[in-house]
Amino acid sequence: MRHNKKFNHLSRTASHRAAMLSNMAVSLIMHKRITTTVAKAKALKKYVEPLITKSKNDTTNSRRVVFSYLKDKYAVTELFKEISVKVADRPGGYTRIIKTGFRANDAAPMCFIELVDYDENMAKTEKKVRRTRRSKKAAAAEAPVAEAPVAEATEEAPAAPVAEETAE
Repeated sequence: MRHNKKFNHLSRTASHRAAMLSNMAVSLIMHKRITTTVAKAKALKKYVEPLITKSKNDTTNSRRVVFSYLKDKYAVTELFKEISVKVADRPGGYTRIIKTGFRANDAAPMCFIELVDYDENMAKTEKKVRRTRRSKKAAAAEAPVAEAPVAEATEEAPAAPVAEETAE
């Protein structure tokens, strides 16, 4: 039976999991967006959202509590100075998980997790990836060929019926 087993252990010991989530939270706070697996992102979301809520109240005690989780004074400063100001009117839901597909080597489901209020800066850097079953060589070869006949079609159009008459 699995009574009261509410969080994902991520196949790690407690100390390893705490260190990993702390490092990922620092990276998320400093960079505003990180790419990771879906399972780690969900665990990170549960880890970092209470810290962001705690940062709204800028007291010595709340700073000490957040520092005990993050263990990085630059991340704590960033969280309390910039992020808490930006999310002050938001009642919750500070992060967003967007699935991006599967990792190539082990087919793990990948995603990126980002701070919601910082997406306008990041949206411009994203470029849409088109997926196709055609090879890239064939697509590159077809592009010049497609342009060339359009230019030559006007020149060859009168010559084409002459060639048909001689063939008959």
